[in-house]
Amino acid sequence: MTAAITAAIEIYTRPGCGYCSAAKSLLTRKKAAFTEHDLAADPTLRQKMWDRAGAGSTFPQIFIGETHVGGCDELFALDREGKLDSMLTGEKAIS
Repeated sequence: MTAAITAAIEIYTRPGCGYCSAAKSLLTRKKAAFTEHDLAADPTLRQKMWDRAGAGSTFPQIFIGETHVGGCDELFALDREGKLDSMLTGEKAIS
């Protein structure tokens, strides 16, 4: 990845979540700074996550800019498809 990462990245997590750790590791490998919302530290964030991602959502829930990526599997799928880097650099999200 050569372009600067400009997208705001948010990830909703909970302790002991292997998928959360994997998603954070991928973002870290890409040198993408992200804001982590740990629901154990602030349970009021759960409602905010549900409002943004839908009730009953699993962990993690990832947002790049205003785009709801989904969870860990979706994040890795975007990377495999070559779409993640452009999203991280603030280019229009590709569905």
